[in-house]
Amino acid sequence: MSRPRHGHVTALRPARLRPADIFRLGGTGLRTRPLRVFLSALGIAIGVAAMVAVVGISSSSRAEVDRRLDKLGTNLLRVAPGQTPDGRKSSLPEEAVPMIGRIGPVQQVAAVGAIEDAAVYRNEHVPVGRTSSVQVAAAGPRLLPAIGGHVDTGRWLESATEDYPAVVLGSRAARRLDAYTPGMRLWLGGKWFSLVGVLDPVPLAPEIDNSALVGWRAAQTYLHFDGHPSNIYIRARNSQVTAVRDVLAATANPAEPNEVTVSRPSDALAAREATESALTGLLLGLGGVALLVGGVGVGNTMIISVLERRPEIGLRRALGATGGQIRGQFVTESLLLSALGGLGGLVLGTVITAGYAYARGWPTEVPMWSGAAGIAVTLAIGGIAGLYPAVRAGRLAPTEALAGV
Repeated sequence: MSRPRHGHVTALRPARLRPADIFRLGGTGLRTRPLRVFLSALGIAIGVAAMVAVVGISSSSRAEVDRRLDKLGTNLLRVAPGQTPDGRKSSLPEEAVPMIGRIGPVQQVAAVGAIEDAAVYRNEHVPVGRTSSVQVAAAGPRLLPAIGGHVDTGRWLESATEDYPAVVLGSRAARRLDAYTPGMRLWLGGKWFSLVGVLDPVPLAPEIDNSALVGWRAAQTYLHFDGHPSNIYIRARNSQVTAVRDVLAATANPAEPNEVTVSRPSDALAAREATESALTGLLLGLGGVALLVGGVGVGNTMIISVLERRPEIGLRRALGATGGQIRGQFVTESLLLSALGGLGGLVLGTVITAGYAYARGWPTEVPMWSGAAGIAVTLAIGGIAGLYPAVRAGRLAPTEALAGV
């Protein structure tokens, strides 16, 4: 009570706590129970790490697809035979490649021709039929630039070798035949062919990966190839890709344009990425469940903290602390606990994303919004989880709280 003035007594007023004081009180409650705080924050951290890692890995995957498309180009078009009206597979004319090459915006055009009657074996002792599902096809020297392919070992079919029994294997075909060394011989179409090169994987033309490619003229000479292309690859000017696509069918097969299939391989990659986004949504849901479980753990920790600290609450109430100050202390403690878990989860999720991206050779990309959203959701869950224990602590009367002392 203050000193009397003019016969009046001034009532005591409760001390006002600044935000820094409430923050310090909340931190004190966490420092006194480190193991329980760690376990409760761990539940929050796992949920946030799951959300950040899922978003980060998905974003890194998209960045890798974009990087590969930028490198390979999105201006590649592919022409293939479709079906006849009676359901049989049609064929492209032998003149399709030079006719497509006359389209103004076309920059590159190359073709492969599947040789259905030829098979490739490691040697002549392999039983007929055990072809390892490797497709034999004819190809010209301009194929690699058109599809964005590269030679891993050896060399490509140059003009000096395309007339001779030489073969280049796609990456998957080489793996299935266990043939990687240029100069070794392969039994192809009943004749010996020399392996001159092995290709790197070709993302925009995956069928090449499982092919054994021989020169166009060599295929006609040694394998009775009929000269009809089975796939034609076209590079067009970026600004004219759609226009070229619209006229390809009629140009490749003027007599039967309805029996021609025109596709854009980069669209397939984009569709695959869209499919993967559905899985990303599922994983984000699982991360949200983990985050909710962590919030339940925070609420449980705060309720136990209120029960254990009843004497402390009663003493503070007896010394003049208001119910609002007690509530503020426990809500702050809950928010701090959630913030610790959220920050730990953000760091853990970023490390997981970086490690996974490094292992796959991808660029690491963690969107800033994912970390901000994870922290914001964490604080919201922590505030809600700590609200009931805080209200319960604020309602304790001094005598009730001190009864167990």
